[in-house]
Amino acid sequence: MGNILGYMQKVGRALMVPVAVLPTAAILMGIGYWIDPNAWGGDSQLAAFLIRAGSAVIDNMALLFAVGVAYGMSKDKDGAAALSGLVGWLVVTTILSSDSVAQITGEAVPAAFTHIENQFVGILVGIIAAELYNKFSDVELNNALAFFSGRRLVPIIVSIAMLLFSVILLIVWPIIFSFLQEFGQKISGLGEVGAGVYGFFNRLLIPIGLHHALNSVFWFDVAGINDIPNFLSGQVGIDSGAAVIGKTGMYQAGFFPIMMFGLPGAAFAIYTAAKKENKQKVGSIMLAATLASFFTGVTEPLEFSFMFVAPLLYVVHAILTGISIFIAANMEWIAGFGFSAGLVDMILSSRNPLAKDWYMLLVQGVAFFAIYYFVFLALIKTFNLKTPGREEAEKEINEISQDDTGELAEHYLEALGGIKNLEVIDACITRLRLTLKDRSIIKEEKLKELGAMGVVKLGTNNLQVIIGPQAESIANQMKSWA
Repeated sequence: MGNILGYMQKVGRALMVPVAVLPTAAILMGIGYWIDPNAWGGDSQLAAFLIRAGSAVIDNMALLFAVGVAYGMSKDKDGAAALSGLVGWLVVTTILSSDSVAQITGEAVPAAFTHIENQFVGILVGIIAAELYNKFSDVELNNALAFFSGRRLVPIIVSIAMLLFSVILLIVWPIIFSFLQEFGQKISGLGEVGAGVYGFFNRLLIPIGLHHALNSVFWFDVAGINDIPNFLSGQVGIDSGAAVIGKTGMYQAGFFPIMMFGLPGAAFAIYTAAKKENKQKVGSIMLAATLASFFTGVTEPLEFSFMFVAPLLYVVHAILTGISIFIAANMEWIAGFGFSAGLVDMILSSRNPLAKDWYMLLVQGVAFFAIYYFVFLALIKTFNLKTPGREEAEKEINEISQDDTGELAEHYLEALGGIKNLEVIDACITRLRLTLKDRSIIKEEKLKELGAMGVVKLGTNNLQVIIGPQAESIANQMKSWA
């Protein structure tokens, strides 16, 4: 089980590569909708230019998943791995296109093959391409074939491997597609309740970083829901019937009251409950995390401040998130995002033709600020939960500058057992994702003294250290020393 979780951590980390492209599409399309919200570029050449530029990303998300996952899971993040993912994707989707399948089988084409270009297949292709790259990128052929050695060999092997993979998919894809479609239909059939259930599990999976896998089902075209691309498609989606006003965006809208208001309410409760002598230190930490959550929707710095020290609060947080998403979906208060549910995305999406009564999410958010504040404060005091600032023995304030990435990386490296103890160094938005030779020698308390908001252990040698937006810079600094 530990090895499975460790491998899923690698997949989750790799998924952040293509997902990181979404904000670009959201910004371009959001500005386009602001300029021409009614005619979707029909009355403005500039709006049409921006919207079509953004849709170029959204319309090719499945391809980006194949390339991004192959690159993200490769051992050295080389462009040849990305190229291998592209080659694999082209082979599979060409062989399994409706016309090709009809020609190969000579029979009626199952509906599944009209949906072969989806993120699920893209992820599978990316994983296979990355594994083949990691295995064969160092292979040296004899002199006659030396030109095709190493990284040049991988796309060739991938193209051949995809022939076999295509044969397998020819048999199993209709079964998988039917299962995913049925799953999506059941969730969609639950309507607002299904959206709430999704929200609950979305938060519950955050600690191990597997929420990205769940998100791919509801936000992209894995099970036919495709909520983010459909929302960003705006008027085109409405005209084609892919998007429905009041429904499309229901798996996104309810996050805004939580990320912009609910979690800041929790932060205020933690500050209020802190011991008097610790309020200044806790207040500065909570304020920084609150601003990140409110403006950008980056919630991990706040969530990890209480996730492990007070798990009860985190379960309550997951429940309240599900309730918020249910309420927004039920009332048809809709806004969407390309990155996360912060103020920036709310403003950008507000003039999207699919945004409906989006300002009511602000009203809902004020209510959730109060709910989070009073519920969290009551639970902290009732159960004497050791949230930040309430610890029995306080650590001395860390004097290391949080602005000096090199110094921070050096101290984190020391707490992790040195560069020789790190087999894999990577990062996503707010966390280091590491594979260690010996996890027992890490100094967990030292990591927290340095500012880490949480440490997640997966399997026997995988580790996640949640440190906030500096994670990628620190990881890059560590890599330069490897």
